[in-house]
Amino acid sequence: MHKFRTILILCLIQAFTGANYAQDSLMFKGQLSAWTLFNGGLDLPAHMGGRYIPQLNYDLKFKETHKIDFEASANLNGNIGFNPFDTLISDGQLKPYRLWGRYSSRQFEFRVGLQKINFGSASMLRPLMWFDQVDPRDPLKLTDGVWGVLGRYYFLNNANIWLWGLYGNNDPKGWEIAGTHKSHPEFGGRIQSPIPAGEAAISYHHRIADTRELDGIVPAFAKVQENRIGLDVRLDLIVGAWLEGSWVNNNEDLGLYTNQQIFNAGVDYTFGIGNGLLIVYEQLLAAYDEKAFQFQNRTSYSLLTLSYPIGIFDNISGIVYYDWTNHNIYNFFNWQKQFKHIVLYLMAYWNPEDYRIPTQETIQNLYAGRGIQIMFVLNH
Repeated sequence: MHKFRTILILCLIQAFTGANYAQDSLMFKGQLSAWTLFNGGLDLPAHMGGRYIPQLNYDLKFKETHKIDFEASANLNGNIGFNPFDTLISDGQLKPYRLWGRYSSRQFEFRVGLQKINFGSASMLRPLMWFDQVDPRDPLKLTDGVWGVLGRYYFLNNANIWLWGLYGNNDPKGWEIAGTHKSHPEFGGRIQSPIPAGEAAISYHHRIADTRELDGIVPAFAKVQENRIGLDVRLDLIVGAWLEGSWVNNNEDLGLYTNQQIFNAGVDYTFGIGNGLLIVYEQLLAAYDEKAFQFQNRTSYSLLTLSYPIGIFDNISGIVYYDWTNHNIYNFFNWQKQFKHIVLYLMAYWNPEDYRIPTQETIQNLYAGRGIQIMFVLNH
């Protein structure tokens, strides 16, 4: 596995070893964040954590708009949860965050290594969240990357085509419930084209899933052929509008998880109130069925986001989810304050104890119930 990753990255370097370049540059930067959270409804009501992401970038700029660049970054984080004078639990990890090399020209780019791959028009709960897991509540928009290769070609009329191949990403990603078979690569592509008043795209992905570690949630198969098709449209009218959908089909009988259908429709608009009030509304429908498009086992969410800049250095925002299936309301509030070198975030939430927002569930979800969180972020 590690040999495969090394070979992919070295191929780019060797391909251009003998070339003459106009200039090169080396840059180091990083992001340091620290946070504390209190939620009286948890077994461990107090939590504290920190994260540092150092990043190194190296660019080789050739003549005629050709360029090779590299990025390497790590995710060093740790946290503790405690009940004062009673219990304390700590955890931490160090892992690569991004590690890729890229060749690019005016209309083409080829990137290989550990990278972020995302696309689509939706902004919060995204049906095309196939390879990332960005939480809309996270002001830093952090997400793990995937190992693979990605090629993109841009036509002169703003159409573009993507092709990708992934390998070594065994854990579930995005909306996946099962991991990927360790011995098989994944592959897919995307075609995006301008249309009147906007753009539209179709995406496809194929992988071999492994359901043997799901503890009987679905039948255990070592190899399950899985195919995904995604469609998304974005229109810039009086308001911004979009439609995004994904259909996942498995060739084995996985019961209710044989087919997955997810659709999102939304609009956004900035009202001329004060400094400008941005409102985003989305409607999500997700269904799991034995046969495709039956919509017998479905969940539906309405999502509303409001954002308002108080001034140059302050911004307030809120997110409201309504779960139509379980009749629950989820509320998130964030105040952002920009200082000279530090950004302060003050967040508050009021959610059901039984936390059921898709793709945002953890073993002990810190955002179930009511709580507050303070975060400091230093970018250097």
